[in-house]
Amino acid sequence: MILLSAAVLAIALYGGDWAVFLLRGQPRSAVTVERYLVVPLKGKKTEYDDEGQRSVPCARSLFPQGAWSPCWYLRQHPIAADNL
Repeated sequence: MILLSAAVLAIALYGGDWAVFLLRGQPRSAVTVERYLVVPLKGKKTEYDDEGQRSVPCARSLFPQGAWSPCWYLRQHPIAADNL
């Protein structure tokens, strides 16, 4: 019963966030993120190559919307690593 209530609450919260996102005209912004490329090397070593700063589009919402991460999350996690 508790699990069902939690699932219904999560679905309602996401649905409400989605509805507000659409009603506000899908507001987007951009956040500057430091990007790194993670390259695996021989001997179980790893190399990190700096790709510099990039402006990443984001959704001004509570949850990811429209294939964009929320801006508040990108501001709190300004370093992104891409695996090779």
